[in-house]
Amino acid sequence: MTTVHFTCPDCEQTIEVNDAMRETILESGCPVCTATAAEGDFAVTCE
Repeated sequence: MTTVHFTCPDCEQTIEVNDAMRETILESGCPVCTATAAEGDFAVTCE
């Protein structure tokens, strides 16, 4: 199973995201502090 985590470069909050959430974060920024997000802020892990 593949899991994707987003870690905000500003507030350092980490959350697990799905594909739809990932796209929204890339468009709108961090859901906690609204900082701009980039592809490099997402980490994929396989379990």
